[in-house]
Amino acid sequence: MNKRRQLIPGLALAAVTALGLGTLTACSTDSAAADGTGGAGTFDVVASFYPMAFLAEQIGGGHVHVTSLTEPGQEPHDLELSVKQRVRIEKADAVLYLRNLQPAVDDAIAQSDVRTKIDAASLTSLEAHGNEVGGHAAEHDHEHGTEEAALDPHIWLDPVRYAEVAKGVGRAFEKADPDHAADYRKNTSALLGRLHTLDTAFKDGLAHTSSKVFLTTHAAFGYLAERYGLTEEAVNGLDPESEPSASRVKDLEELAKADGVSTVFYETLVSDKTARTIARDADLRTDVLDPIEGITDRSRGHDYFQVMQANLKALRTALGAK
Repeated sequence: MNKRRQLIPGLALAAVTALGLGTLTACSTDSAAADGTGGAGTFDVVASFYPMAFLAEQIGGGHVHVTSLTEPGQEPHDLELSVKQRVRIEKADAVLYLRNLQPAVDDAIAQSDVRTKIDAASLTSLEAHGNEVGGHAAEHDHEHGTEEAALDPHIWLDPVRYAEVAKGVGRAFEKADPDHAADYRKNTSALLGRLHTLDTAFKDGLAHTSSKVFLTTHAAFGYLAERYGLTEEAVNGLDPESEPSASRVKDLEELAKADGVSTVFYETLVSDKTARTIARDADLRTDVLDPIEGITDRSRGHDYFQVMQANLKALRTALGAK
């Protein structure tokens, strides 16, 4: 899906680290030191993108300094790392990432000597979505066949799987920074409670709807659909930038009529051109269903929970919740 930029050889990276290249920008606190760390006594965590950074901040509280490698509004799938970002990884106390989502991050972490490497993909179960979403066969161009067979990384859109990841992150923080273990346990417990409440809201809010099928431009919501008894039909596969075939678009327009689909959902970080074309041709509405890969001023909320609630509201409207 993405071309991998050649990484700096290990010896060169070590030399860059020793020289303390430039000033690193910190994302989470105003008290961050000029090198992008939180200073003495702070547990420095580098997160690969927003859903991982959110977990680290919620669990770590005031004991951690969290830096995200993916800027707000940046498409995380296409991330390529700068020298400064690789140095930041080397200096971190822990890195939190989701393997196979961002190849450049995977490579940099594999080459680093960071003591605590937390892979969210190892903390819950992943499944393949995209090639056949929710039981409806999806026809895609042949060149996308390998990508469609890949495991779906969008586990954070299922509150139950996200809670499983949160538990594992909490345990990893406790082990890596035992002086603050009690606070990490307390914060993890509070986060799990909020995720349980969110899960209940989705379960109750989507239990009785006129339709169970929703149409998206990006196959990011397979876990959410599976959790709450829905069917996601995606224009594109797991790659939000891939182009659908003409036959796939035609099939989706026919499916929308047959299954009572009212809305084509698109996301904020990718062009809505395809969604609006299908909506116009099939006489459907368009709306946002946010995969929450980053929070921007266009997001319908300021954090994960607010945007998930906005997603629930959008799905209830589109599916005709009773």
